[in-house]
Amino acid sequence: MRALIIAFSMYSRVPMPRTDFDDRGMKYAMACFPVVGALLGLLYFGLFHLSVFLRAPEILRAALLFALPVLYTGGIHMDGFMDTEDAIHSYGDLEKRLQILKDSHVGAFAVICALCYAVLFTGFSGALTEVTIGASSCVFVLSRILSAIAVVSFPKATKKGSLRTFSDLAGDHVVQILIVELIAFSVLVLVLFHLFGAVLLVTCALVFLWYHHLSVKTFGGITGDLAGYFVCQCELWGIGVLVVLNLLLSAGGLL
Repeated sequence: MRALIIAFSMYSRVPMPRTDFDDRGMKYAMACFPVVGALLGLLYFGLFHLSVFLRAPEILRAALLFALPVLYTGGIHMDGFMDTEDAIHSYGDLEKRLQILKDSHVGAFAVICALCYAVLFTGFSGALTEVTIGASSCVFVLSRILSAIAVVSFPKATKKGSLRTFSDLAGDHVVQILIVELIAFSVLVLVLFHLFGAVLLVTCALVFLWYHHLSVKTFGGITGDLAGYFVCQCELWGIGVLVVLNLLLSAGGLL
């Protein structure tokens, strides 16, 4: 329970009781990280259906669905996304890229990429239908399971920081828990959503592999900012691919 409270306290704005951030709680916090995504997925799913029930304009629904993850997380993952984009587009050496990740100032590329992200995510959210909303809501769990696996298993770019602390405290037992969570949730997604579920799983897996390549090649490993960057990218392309697939199937008369 302490690990669950720590996970929600750090990665969401959901009010939680005060608790000590002791080693045992932090050790299992990554195993509870997907639960944070599960609640967000339920809220995303519920907000979509509420907006449909109230006959809200599509542009309003899209804006609300974009704002929900940012408000729910307090923008922690978007902050990592923006810092990482600044570092990537600096085209400097490894030391400079890592320095940019630590810099609290916002660069031009962070703003540009954040605006592009907002437009794409809002557009994809506005194009969701009752056929795709269920599978799309699952991306918030998958992104966090994969992110947690990366935290405890990928090379680290720095020797300090909260991500390094979580990684050092988590052992093989936590990795095993996360793998079981991934397998169980993947089976559930396939059973519930069939083709859309399979496409979502493949998309998230490809983004995960690309994340590993990018982090090792460009930064020498992952950091907390890169972890947030991955969560944002996984959610964007997970939902985006489902929307495109739905449009293609509808155009072909298959739905």
